[in-house]
Amino acid sequence: MMQTHRLALALVAATCVAGPALADQAKIGVLTDMTGQFSHEAGPGAVAAVELAVEDFGGTVLGEPVEVVVGDHQNKPEVAASLAQEWYESDGVTMINDLINSGIALSVAQIAEQKGGIAIVNGSGSSKLTGAGCTPNSIHYAYDTYALANGTANHLVDDGHKSWFFLTADYAFGHALEADASAIVEAAGGSVEGNVLYPIETADHSAFMLQAQASPAEVVAIAGSGTTFINAVKSAQEFGLTDSGKLVAGLLVWLTDVKALGLPAAQGMVLTNGFYWDRDDDTRAFAEKFKAKTGKMPHMGDAGNYSSTLHYLKAVEAAGTTDADAVMAKMRELPVEDFFAHGGKIREDGRMVHDMYVYQVKTPAESTGEWDVYKLIETIPGDKAFRPLSESDCPLVKAD
Repeated sequence: MMQTHRLALALVAATCVAGPALADQAKIGVLTDMTGQFSHEAGPGAVAAVELAVEDFGGTVLGEPVEVVVGDHQNKPEVAASLAQEWYESDGVTMINDLINSGIALSVAQIAEQKGGIAIVNGSGSSKLTGAGCTPNSIHYAYDTYALANGTANHLVDDGHKSWFFLTADYAFGHALEADASAIVEAAGGSVEGNVLYPIETADHSAFMLQAQASPAEVVAIAGSGTTFINAVKSAQEFGLTDSGKLVAGLLVWLTDVKALGLPAAQGMVLTNGFYWDRDDDTRAFAEKFKAKTGKMPHMGDAGNYSSTLHYLKAVEAAGTTDADAVMAKMRELPVEDFFAHGGKIREDGRMVHDMYVYQVKTPAESTGEWDVYKLIETIPGDKAFRPLSESDCPLVKAD
């Protein structure tokens, strides 16, 4: 396929093959999980989304070609940190996108500030990215743990499911998701009956499911993502959690997760998301373009990677430079107006505020096609979806 920019692959901790960027050349790094447990939620899809955005922008900005390089962080913080430093210091990368795996995203956000680059997070969800881990050089774009919990937990508690037990992946994202969901459950009048942490690399959830089964809680909430989430849902079915009257809730459910589980297994699950391909004409148009390139429909992370790359390039053009401070100022100044978000706004803490949506997975009888999996329950306006600045512990937020 003919491309309007060059693509250099750096699929391990190896040095990127492309050299330093030209003066004021925008060079975008996609730092992601290409082959590991989060590769279905990021990886090749994240790369394709960024490529599409560059192509649709025209392939050049400020008279120079936009270059995209790719790195596989292998879910190892030391690999991610090393590659990010090299990209910013030696290879002329001006912005790093995707950054799935919250521990890695938090680390790279700090490196971006130190090295004068920009980091845009679409793959990871920890709300710490706009809290204590915020920086003037990073943006949390597609979703976060607060918004996910705010939608799903509030809906289920309001629906009468008040007692909760958390099955939590033992890494930064899982901890943040449980913390945010627990606070929202209790604020809504519910109770947390217990929790158990499981290693993200585990495939055997039997011991953890026994603890969940023994809990008096009505809801078993899975605070995890990727392959670990899919395995946990399958284990819940094998142990008969739903047959025993418990509701299994996914606090982060990707479109690819539903596809992997199948509607017979996933039907009825309530989830919160920032994007669904079949929402309107604009989302469907992007989805068909993405599907033509990848063979699958896009999910929230893919859409966020595309939208944020386009927003970055618009800001570079408006600023007349790739200087991080100038571009960040323009990104905050310009509204995000595209298929992903209407009137989106980047706050001082780096949070891109936009509407979020509560969906329920359709039954097989309700679905009309392979990718027809969600029905809309509720739209949450952006100013209600995300943590208010008045509750922020981001050091960039001025106290009232």
